[in-house]
Amino acid sequence: MMSSDRKIIRVRDVMKQEFDMIDGRVTVMDALRTMKHVETKSLIVNKRHDDDEYGMVLISDIAREVLAKDRSPDRVNVYEIMAKPLLPVDPAMDIRYCARYFEKFGLSRAPVVENRKVIGIISYTDMVLKGLVHF
Repeated sequence: MMSSDRKIIRVRDVMKQEFDMIDGRVTVMDALRTMKHVETKSLIVNKRHDDDEYGMVLISDIAREVLAKDRSPDRVNVYEIMAKPLLPVDPAMDIRYCARYFEKFGLSRAPVVENRKVIGIISYTDMVLKGLVHF
């Protein structure tokens, strides 16, 4: 049983607020060239319009779908290899529930979405290294 004096660490407290937002029509090479926040290991693919959904490309997707298959990153568009739609995480979620959510759905990272806008990215690494240290 959880003690009531234990501080709740929320996703908002440990998420990365820096992330790269790209257009799905760009090539993988262009996307990689524009990455500023390499530590996030992911690119958020912007919505094309209000009724669209966000997408995401992980470095591991590029390794699996481009590098391993010997495809040219100049010839593959991001939309061809991205995941979409994404399972979002609420910034107010307790990181213990977020870790369970990741486990249940096989995620390693996810967008943090508030009012239908991406405000950050959360990963297992963020939860463990930034979250557990607080306890």
